Amino acid sequence: MKKDKLVIGSRSSDLALWQAHFVKKELEKKNKNLTVEIKLIKTKGDKILDVALSKIGDKGLFTKELEVKLLNDAIDIAVHSLKDLQTEIPKGLKLACVTKRHAVEDVLIARKKRLTIDKLKEGATVATGSLRRRAQLKRLRPDLNVVELRGNVPTRIDKFINSCWDISS
Repeated sequence: MKKDKLVIGSRSSDLALWQAHFVKKELEKKNKNLTVEIKLIKTKGDKILDVALSKIGDKGLFTKELEVKLLNDAIDIAVHSLKDLQTEIPKGLKLACVTKRHAVEDVLIARKKRLTIDKLKEGATVATGSLRRRAQLKRLRPDLNVVELRGNVPTRIDKFINSCWDISS
């Protein structure tokens, strides 16, 4: 049965919305008679912003609610970052598509131009919400003080602007 309407479930962060709109555009480009709607879904990871992800310890922090909506037929597909998926997909669901990968470089936001990880002073504070990045930073620079940073990109930038991180670097 061919559908003429498809509902995408997405989180409401800027990144999630960019991804959902990208997929929407691609689907509509390939299926001229298809109408695609984006339905916003708030996840546990979106609601708990004051606790480190590693301390919450719940699987599917950013996907569980999307999965429930899929299983209950409230949405047709879910679009979100692959990094948020659990290693085992819940029964009744499948990973149906992965889009072309975009730029993968991380960014260091600093007050001084051309400041790099290598040029940070000894013991400088670097903030991240990613356990993977924390491990990479500590391996590269064991002297760094790596602190927890949660939130979407605009929130993280605001937190940096209002902090004293890297001021004396």
